[in-house]
Amino acid sequence: MRASLLQVAVDQGESVDSRRRRVASLVRDQAGADLVVLPELWTTGAFAYEEFASEAEPLTGPTYEAMAKAASDAGVWLHAGSIPERATPEGDFAAAGGDLRAGADPASDADPASAEGPLYNTSLVFSPSGELAATYRKIHRFGFDKGEAVLMGAGRELVTVRLPDTVLGLATCYDLRFPELFRGLVDAGAETLVIPAGWPERRRSHWTLLAQARAVENQSFVLACGTAGTHAGVPQAGHSIVVDPWGEVLAEAGAGEEVLTVEFDPAKVGVTREQFPALKDRLLGLDPPRR
Repeated sequence: MRASLLQVAVDQGESVDSRRRRVASLVRDQAGADLVVLPELWTTGAFAYEEFASEAEPLTGPTYEAMAKAASDAGVWLHAGSIPERATPEGDFAAAGGDLRAGADPASDADPASAEGPLYNTSLVFSPSGELAATYRKIHRFGFDKGEAVLMGAGRELVTVRLPDTVLGLATCYDLRFPELFRGLVDAGAETLVIPAGWPERRRSHWTLLAQARAVENQSFVLACGTAGTHAGVPQAGHSIVVDPWGEVLAEAGAGEEVLTVEFDPAKVGVTREQFPALKDRLLGLDPPRR
């Protein structure tokens, strides 16, 4: 299986429309790949908090349209990174293929300040025909008491996507720090964990360490795609990385804009889990400590 991670540089001097066209062209250049992955919030920049509301778009907005066409033109599965989504009931309905998404209450967690609907950090995955195959609203929001944590609602739903050769488990950036999310994805059948991010340079060592840890503990491939450039004054780590189920780094990008392409065998997940069946030894529902 061939995957291409597009480590896009986000320059605040480039308009969102211009970057959207440029990234669509980069996706089309990956014809022949099986899977293409984009970073988190590449339209605005993950730390450009003041732009989230003004650049937010409905699920089936301009980024959806551009990425659906690019995926179809290239004939690839496309994880189109994430966008600042302005939620609407119609968007929730469309994302679920006709049924309101489980746990999707647009008013439950998001800032109600906007009458137009709350914001979410939402990933979109397209099939090679350009159909929307899945969406994922980021569960763990970064910022503690500011930024994304107060401007965006929290997702509630684990999401997997079945490809011909593997099952993707979806997570985004800060999610990487929460191993229980990935255990849930593995229990749901995930074999390849895909993590778009806007990870800051000052914590780059955590990025690499956590990507390898998630691969080893879940005996899964990890495809972690970051951004380059500087978001609202915050230098980005870059260093997108692909890790195999034993924790071996198969490929790693540098700091600048780059296309990181790697060939890997999805069957290695099953072989690893059979040869070293650690997941079978999990003990759940343990008694609490004695007082």
